[in-house]
Amino acid sequence: MARQTSDAEWMERALQRAHDAEAQGEVPVGAVLVRDDQVLAEGWNLIEAQRDPTGHAEIEVIRRGAEQSGSPRMPDTTLYVTLEPCAMCAGAIVLARIRRVVFGAFDPKGGACGTLRNIVQDPRLNHVCDVEGGVLREPCAKLLSNFFSRLRSGHDRVES
Repeated sequence: MARQTSDAEWMERALQRAHDAEAQGEVPVGAVLVRDDQVLAEGWNLIEAQRDPTGHAEIEVIRRGAEQSGSPRMPDTTLYVTLEPCAMCAGAIVLARIRRVVFGAFDPKGGACGTLRNIVQDPRLNHVCDVEGGVLREPCAKLLSNFFSRLRSGHDRVES
């Protein structure tokens, strides 16, 4: 039987996608959507490139995953993302019926998977998913804090 890839290994891959985002001047958030221990879709923030406030890594990956699978519902998948999903992304996760969300850094300003609110586990909604937060928390958080430190000091610039 083949060895299952661990959550930390998948999060490493999401971190690679976050570095891709950073290299393109985007806020460094990466995501990987996995089904049966295989990548269904992966991506990163494209907000600046697309000039679209909905271009979050999670939304990009959910869109690609739905296209790849031929269905807007993906109940047999796990989403790995380097930052706790916001309310918009959490809503999309519920609508896509994603089974499990694993995130790296907690988001005290916008986290909607347990920090500020918990949309993905609200029993009043039509889907509840499992959540695991804090996987590779430190490297995920450090990538974001370093990016925003450079941005504040004027060394990098996110276009407006």
